[in-house]
Amino acid sequence: MKAELIASGVRIYGPNKPDDPEYPTVAQDVNPEGLTISQDSRLAWITLERNNAIAVIDLNQAKVIDLFPLGWKDHSKLNEQSKAVNGFDASDKDGGINIQAWPVRSFYSPDGIAVVGGGQQSFLLTANEGDPKDDDFYREKVRLGEISYPLDPNVFCPPPKCQYDAAVLKEDKNLGRLQVTNADGDIDRDGDFDEIYMLGARSFSVWTTDGTLVFDSGDAFEQITAAAVPAYFNTGEDSNKLDDRSDDRGPEPEYLTVGKVGPREYVFIGFERISGVMVYDITDPRQPYFVQYINNRNFGFDPSKVCGTKGQPQLPNCENVGDLETEGLLFIAREDSPIDVPLLVVSHELSDSTTLYRIDPTDKEDKR
Repeated sequence: MKAELIASGVRIYGPNKPDDPEYPTVAQDVNPEGLTISQDSRLAWITLERNNAIAVIDLNQAKVIDLFPLGWKDHSKLNEQSKAVNGFDASDKDGGINIQAWPVRSFYSPDGIAVVGGGQQSFLLTANEGDPKDDDFYREKVRLGEISYPLDPNVFCPPPKCQYDAAVLKEDKNLGRLQVTNADGDIDRDGDFDEIYMLGARSFSVWTTDGTLVFDSGDAFEQITAAAVPAYFNTGEDSNKLDDRSDDRGPEPEYLTVGKVGPREYVFIGFERISGVMVYDITDPRQPYFVQYINNRNFGFDPSKVCGTKGQPQLPNCENVGDLETEGLLFIAREDSPIDVPLLVVSHELSDSTTLYRIDPTDKEDKR
């Protein structure tokens, strides 16, 4: 089914072997990342991150019964007031916070996944991270401003003939620094790019179990973190440099988990780069709304100065930085909690820390 899956939009791509025209097969190429299981334990859904797809497993048969693509997100979209709906900050060289619409599409390419509801009322939630194929054998990630990434002059040319000028887009303060994929976008296969695709939608999404999008958080993650910590907007996990990750997946939502607190249900989404956890009310999965952003990171300490080199033993003062690089989340329901209140357990890759949050409902009325 390789050709059929590619035609449907599943990203199966990469280096070919001259002595093996069938390489890579679907089995060799798929990238299983996150997993969730239905309420009745009959089905499992697995994110195939680099393939921008989800696989459905029948657990009784131990068999893949479906594999569907997730499509792409339009970052040029505007609302009725001509404001960006899916805007993002595209450059680490534009002087600060600059969230706006761009002529870019993104593959959702999710990592974490969770299911809520049951039966026909089940919905899938994904954290749209966007890891690329990037190793010693194959690299798809390039900067848009590089010579190796030419834009089609018939699509991107000076106004009024075209809406966007390639020369302007390729400036570092615009899209020149943006990390994009060179595996997609050359529609007519003439060596230049007619469409621009980046990896990861910088959001979380809600889908039906057959892959129909019912909600996406748009540019809310960057808007919320920009308001919460403007001096450290889109910093990386290993430095306090403002705007450092704007060219490459922003805060980078990686993993998520769901849980009930009283009568309401919530999703908790972790950020790999700036760190912290985003909380949305998903009692109605078709209409989630933002509740809280919490970050147990101490920006008063620069991890590049007090934690040492990533991958090496930490320096003694690293613990002062708090939590860096959110990786895994686990919700513990009240009935399973040792202190009789719900808990959220969050693990962190760079700081090697695990933090427990108790979750207390407030008496504030619904502010939707």
